[in-house]
Amino acid sequence: EVQLVESGGGLVQAGGSLRLSCADSGFTFDDYAIGWFRQAPGKEREAVSCISKNENTYYSDSVKGRFTISRDNAKNTVYLQMNSLKFEDTAVYVCARGCGMGSLYWGQGTQVTVSS
Repeated sequence: EVQLVESGGGLVQAGGSLRLSCADSGFTFDDYAIGWFRQAPGKEREAVSCISKNENTYYSDSVKGRFTISRDNAKNTVYLQMNSLKFEDTAVYVCARGCGMGSLYWGQGTQVTVSS
């Protein structure tokens, strides 16, 4: 069974940094893109970033230049380095297999709160 577990969230002041991790328990991790999504209270879930199995990357316009996604296949883990955090980055961040909303496998999420 595939399980994804996020970690690294927390409370940070605006302008600060956090690094999120997404650990994937599946045996075929190397074959999948992994995406990061976020959902703020009262808002729909949105795609933030994604990294393909070949390490091609995607960033939403709202985070481009501030967030960096990377993967370590030896550790079955994808990272999201978040710099220059803004109040509007506050959300629950969730990782999933794939870059779209239709993924079959999702983590539980980790809360990121940015104080202004």
